[in-house]
Amino acid sequence: MNVLAVCGAANKGRNTARMLKSAFDGAMSAPGAVGEMVYLYDLDFKGCTGCHSCKLLDENKFARCAMRDGLTPVLERAIDADVLLIGSPIYFSDVTGETRSFLERYLFPGITYNKDRTPTYPKRTKVGWVFTMNAPGDFYKDFFGGLVDMADRIIGESEYVMAYQTQQFEDYSKYAATMFDVDMVKRRHVEQFPEDCKAAYEMGRRLAGCPGGREGPG
Repeated sequence: MNVLAVCGAANKGRNTARMLKSAFDGAMSAPGAVGEMVYLYDLDFKGCTGCHSCKLLDENKFARCAMRDGLTPVLERAIDADVLLIGSPIYFSDVTGETRSFLERYLFPGITYNKDRTPTYPKRTKVGWVFTMNAPGDFYKDFFGGLVDMADRIIGESEYVMAYQTQQFEDYSKYAATMFDVDMVKRRHVEQFPEDCKAAYEMGRRLAGCPGGREGPG
């Protein structure tokens, strides 16, 4: 069982990274599992340039990103993974720029412009998404569902867990952030966020084939 976790958050100690680590630990609890966590903000890379090299009918180029940079070995490990976990906070109604660039480089070589739209990668990979946000729970439901559907088509079985109305600051009075119910947010961080991490752990176990994982929202 080959597990790869890709973290699209800049801070390795905050909500997204912690929740993704829980999902990773869950997947790694499977007998014989091996894997690693990769932090995209540690890497030097760019998004897709639209060169279309991955669509060339050339066995040395087809279905592989032609760009060579810090993301190249991560893409190879993602293609080889049995379980891929992707974590990102939500910025401006989308995943982070680093996460988006990773997805462009990972997903685009996985499809062709042929009429049958058959995925190109040699095997199906189970995908688990971890999202964190300060918005209410159903705010990005359609967006998350779209990512799950896209991964289902191109990569493999996909689902997600999320943490919402998350705590961003220790002292909200120091920031221009009066829209939040600070007491509620802090209470959720103590009471609910540990439960969100447990849900992420169970998703990781479930994707890795461990018995007993409860169903997620995706």
